[in-house]
Amino acid sequence: MRLRTVLATLTVGLAAATTPTAAGPADAHPATSTATHTVANTATDKACSPAVSLDGFSDALDKTTFDGTFVGNFSALALDRDGSLAALSDRSSLFGLDAKTLAPKSVVPLADESGAALDSEGLAIDGDGTRLITSETEPSIRRYSRDGRILDRLPVPSSLLVAPAGRATSNQTFEGLTLLPGGRTLLASMEYAISGDSAGIVRFQTWRRQHGGFALSVQYAYRADSGLGVPEIQALPDGRLLVLERGFTAGVGNTVRLYLADPRHATDTGGIADLTGQGGVRLVKKTLLADIVNCPSQGATAEQPQPNPLLDNIEGMVITGRAKGRLEVLLVSDDNQNAAQTTRFYRLRVRV
Repeated sequence: MRLRTVLATLTVGLAAATTPTAAGPADAHPATSTATHTVANTATDKACSPAVSLDGFSDALDKTTFDGTFVGNFSALALDRDGSLAALSDRSSLFGLDAKTLAPKSVVPLADESGAALDSEGLAIDGDGTRLITSETEPSIRRYSRDGRILDRLPVPSSLLVAPAGRATSNQTFEGLTLLPGGRTLLASMEYAISGDSAGIVRFQTWRRQHGGFALSVQYAYRADSGLGVPEIQALPDGRLLVLERGFTAGVGNTVRLYLADPRHATDTGGIADLTGQGGVRLVKKTLLADIVNCPSQGATAEQPQPNPLLDNIEGMVITGRAKGRLEVLLVSDDNQNAAQTTRFYRLRVRV
């Protein structure tokens, strides 16, 4: 069959200030400008694996500002009730983005109960529009109103708290957050293992909706690949999960892999103190969907060494829809407000 050339076009309208930021030069896009990234591909030029294809990417929000706030440091994405996107910065900001163009439409500052900044990493939007947001320094999960007011805070198992209160390491705790089908169960993924567990064994904690809030529920264990952590998870309609695994090696670059995971027959590990590979513990099953290094670069460039210039510090993921039997998945990288890194959005199609 003859392949037809197709265009994968990502257009981003930017409302941005022109003052310099700490991470780069003055914003090159005035408030009325539109930046467009267009990639021409054949169908085979899109394939990352038999299950995943790359429709395109956009760097147009990189090193920009909106309403006086740096646009970047993105750690999570979520779909809002009106179909728009929410993008969480780990510097205590929650942006609203246009779902088609990715143009910023709003920004809301976030803080803890004392007004201090968060290390905000995980995001889920509840059916009533409230925002469930993790901070990985404690760790914590708080419920916020649309305008950034704290509504309440969920309980966290003592073992998952940062030492010395618990067995976790700061900056290695709740990174991923998702509501399971039906919205009655919330699931958070730890990024790395807690003290006493074998390296690579990551705990997935759940909460069950009760009396208008969320109560602690079952816990699962997931084995990440050697040297990788779990920055994001997304629930599928059947209860399975998309899981991102990510790592970084200086002088080499990033590793980012996408897995399909099934927790439905895994052991409840909430009462098991140390997970060391002992018999009788069923881990969450996982199947590799794609190693992003194998995606076509489509003309991408990198400011630091990467095994594929398309790669960066990919940290956020959201399922935006379904088309032609495949999930439409949007990824975003966290540039850490660093000139050597890029805020990049990736549009994938994933068959599960």
